[in-house]
Amino acid sequence: MTEQFLLNFTPQETRVALLQQGVVQELHIERTNGRGIVGNVYLGKIVRVLPGMQSAFVEIGLERTAFLHVADIWEERQANGSEPRPIERILAEGQSITVQVQKDPIGTKGARLTTQISIAGRLLVHLPQDSHIGISQRIGDEGERESLRKRIQALLPADDPGGYILRTVAADASDDELAADIAYLRRIWREIKSRSVGALPPTLLHHDLTLGQRVLRDLVTKETTGVIIDSRENFQKLQSFAAEYVPQVASRLMHYTGERPLFDLHGVEDEIQKALARRVDLKSGGYLIMDQTEAMTTIDVNTGGYVGSRNFDDTIFKTNLEAAQTIARQLRLRNLGGIIIVDFIDMESEEHQTAVLAEFNKALARDHTRITVSGFTQLGLVEMTRKRTRESLAHVLCEPCPTCGGRGEVKTAQTVCYEVLRELLREARQFTSREMRVLAGPAVIDLFLEEESQALAMLSDFIGRPISLHAESGYTQEQFDIVLM
Repeated sequence: MTEQFLLNFTPQETRVALLQQGVVQELHIERTNGRGIVGNVYLGKIVRVLPGMQSAFVEIGLERTAFLHVADIWEERQANGSEPRPIERILAEGQSITVQVQKDPIGTKGARLTTQISIAGRLLVHLPQDSHIGISQRIGDEGERESLRKRIQALLPADDPGGYILRTVAADASDDELAADIAYLRRIWREIKSRSVGALPPTLLHHDLTLGQRVLRDLVTKETTGVIIDSRENFQKLQSFAAEYVPQVASRLMHYTGERPLFDLHGVEDEIQKALARRVDLKSGGYLIMDQTEAMTTIDVNTGGYVGSRNFDDTIFKTNLEAAQTIARQLRLRNLGGIIIVDFIDMESEEHQTAVLAEFNKALARDHTRITVSGFTQLGLVEMTRKRTRESLAHVLCEPCPTCGGRGEVKTAQTVCYEVLRELLREARQFTSREMRVLAGPAVIDLFLEEESQALAMLSDFIGRPISLHAESGYTQEQFDIVLM
């Protein structure tokens, strides 16, 4: 399947879209003032040890302290196997420690850390504290894996071999390419060690690659026909990066010089807007409702206006098949992670259930992120998890509505009217005044002047004070104030 990468650069942010057969499949956004920190190496300082959680909080210079669990202390795991000592016997407050971020801060949670440093290259991942040679599980049979392992061992220096993991793309690499990757990774590790000498925590020792560089290193494959870049400056920077580290990609870089914005030309801006919507329409007439909460994401499949051509069961089956493909694409587009519950339309036929689940798994197989699908539950729901390493698209681009506070609903004008009446009575009993004035949004004031005018007059007679109304155009529908005159 042919694919293209579109890279849109502005001084404030970098946006990347992956197109397969002209359809947007993935979106990646990195803002200059909020770059992801996964892969960064820091000299940190232990600020608090929590024996009850077997964890420690580490100051690495971010807004929130980062989180280190005892299971992520590599040295202890190596020395004691699967049973590390209690964390209070390993770490002490004020201690300096070299750590790497393995998960970005998400929501109210700080970054997740590990003490096992790993440096990713194009073909290999370097584990400088280890001596193990690992092979990607996606690489063929055991014979091929053993052959690759021997090739790597032959290329390593005898004095300081270190550990390496061969990535899937390394299977077809030449010895020269592997040797160049090893040299690059060892140079980065030497720079990290050099910066740590005499440094005081918190100090950033190594910053991972920019989004554009990571695309060239990790995401471009043999199926990629082009990487289109709309900035001359960044095109030249990525050309230099590709020539040094990923020369096989350099010839596919293209500079876009058209007047029309690159993302507009390929319909990416429209896809971004759709990816922020709660409802996703299917081509058949059905639709999805996607709700993202703190704990999980729920996806509901509906037939909508699709009536099919044969019978009701066939209509449901076809809708679910189309939904399976669309859901897999939306998970990548929106970068949804954690627990995900999919409510396909109920199917009586086990054959149909099996076919829908197979189609779903096939569509999910394109995802680079680790996914686990549990299949249909007794209630007919599909439970799955998708590894969460960074914020979802909605969390990057949006914030909770200041009017509803993220509920997605606001109180009706009538509900607010009755709240105002109760508050007027409450304040009339507590305070004395000549007059009471209601400040509220236009819709609430209009209701008081029309349908609820009698209720307001009755309350005014009851409390023995006049009540005046004033519409505030800047107020939301739920907002009101009572002023004592």
